[in-house]
Amino acid sequence: MKILVTGGAGFIGSALIRELLLNADHEIINLDALKYAGNLNSIPSAENYKNYHFELCDICDQHAVDSLFEKYEPNLVMHLAAESHVDRSIESPRQFIETNIIGTFNLLNSALNVYRKNKNQADYFFKFHHISTDEVYGDLGDSKQLFEEYSSYNPSSPYAASKASSDHLVRSWGRTYNFPYVITNCSNNYGPYQFPEKLIPNTIIKALTGNDISVYGDGSQIRDWLYVDDHIKAIMRVALEANDAESYNIGGYNEIKNIDVVNAICKILDSKVTNKPNSLASFKDLIRYVPDRPGHDTRYAINAEKITNDLNWMPDEDFESGIIKTVQWYIDNQDWWENILNNAHQS
Repeated sequence: MKILVTGGAGFIGSALIRELLLNADHEIINLDALKYAGNLNSIPSAENYKNYHFELCDICDQHAVDSLFEKYEPNLVMHLAAESHVDRSIESPRQFIETNIIGTFNLLNSALNVYRKNKNQADYFFKFHHISTDEVYGDLGDSKQLFEEYSSYNPSSPYAASKASSDHLVRSWGRTYNFPYVITNCSNNYGPYQFPEKLIPNTIIKALTGNDISVYGDGSQIRDWLYVDDHIKAIMRVALEANDAESYNIGGYNEIKNIDVVNAICKILDSKVTNKPNSLASFKDLIRYVPDRPGHDTRYAINAEKITNDLNWMPDEDFESGIIKTVQWYIDNQDWWENILNNAHQS
C-alpha cells in the first residue's frame, strides 16, 4: 500500500514512520510542514529507504495538499499533523484553529477526491485514520468514571476544542459522503523523541541541565500515560483491521498524578547520574510549584476495553518500565535535544 502520514516529523508521527520502515514494505509518504516541533532527526537513516518519501507541505494549503494526493493516491492516510500543546493554545489559539480544523478539512477534501476516483476498482483499499486525543472529552474531575467511546465531548482548552471539531468533521464526511474512516483517541503519550515542551521530556531535560522543574498547582492532576510504541502498535491494528466508521480509545492503564511522574523521573535520574549539576543532593531539589494554568483539567482516564476486545491489543509497557526506558534515552541522546534547545533542528 501507499501510506501517507501527516505530521510524520513530530513525536508520534516519527515513531509511526520508524515502525513502518522497519517492519513493512509499504510505500511511506511523510507530509510535514516542519514547524517548530517538526524534526527529521527523529527518523534516523530514513534516506536509506527507497520506499520513503518526504514532502514539505502545510496541510493548511489546500492546493499543495491536492497536488500531493494526486501525485501519490494513497491507500491509507494516517492523520497526525496537529498543534498539540495546551499552553500554546491558550496563548495563541488561532494556529490551532487553522491547523487542526482547516487543515483536517483540507485533507478530507483531497482524500475524498482520491477515494471517489478509485473506489470502483477491484480490491481497492482506502481508509482515513484520524488520530485524536482524550482531551476532547473534557475533565473527569474527582469522579471514578472513565472515558468511553460514547462519552460526550466537553473540551476545556482551545487545543481540545480544535481536536473535537476535527473529530466531528471526519465523522460527518463518513456519514455524508460514505467516506471510509476510523478515529482513535489516545491518552498522554511519552517516550523517545518527544519535543521538550511536554511534561516528561521537559522534566528530564530541566533536571539534567540543573534548571528548575516547574509543576503546575500542587501537581495533583491525573493523566493516563501511554508509551508511544504501544500507541503505534494500536493505531496500526486499527488502521488495518478495524471496520469503517469505528472509534477506539487507546490508553496505557497508568493513571498517575503529575507530581508523582516528576518524582519518579527524579528518582531514576538520582540512580543513574552520579555527577549532578550544581552539586545537588537530589534532582527533587529542583522542583518548584508554579500557579496553575487556566482551565487545567483535573483528571483524564481511558477505558480501552473496546480495542482489547475487538482487536486484541494491550500495552506492553507499564509506566515503570516505560519511564525507565524514556529517561535512559534522553540521557543517551543529549545531542538530539540540545539541537532543539539551540533551534539547530530547524536548519
